Amino acid sequence: MSDVFVMILSAIGAIFILLASIGLVRMPDFYLRVSVTTKAATLGVGLVLAAAAVYFQEASVVSRVLAIISFLLLTAPVAAHMIGRTAYFTGTSMWERSTHDELAGKYHDGVDSEHRGKKGGDGTEVEA
Repeated sequence: MSDVFVMILSAIGAIFILLASIGLVRMPDFYLRVSVTTKAATLGVGLVLAAAAVYFQEASVVSRVLAIISFLLLTAPVAAHMIGRTAYFTGTSMWERSTHDELAGKYHDGVDSEHRGKKGGDGTEVEA
């Protein structure tokens, strides 16, 4: 019975990791790529680790898996947020069809979406 559960958890985890990799290729801008990759990959890796815990059923393995999953759930969103924030402040452009910029006007140091430089995928300035 546990083998079926391991197969289901690992298959669903692999599917989420596959979706994260597809999202990394298919999303139109940096911010969407970070969002998709962080969410789907975190869930996928967590499910694969849970499958390993169910498969081995030893206290030492289960405790390590729980520690890794906890650390992953705590650090991945924070890291993605900081990476996205850094990209915003360095002027990485949003997708041209993005309609809402929640950070526009929130900072007084002159960084907002209307004054940020438009940069292409290679980091060079492009015409708006």
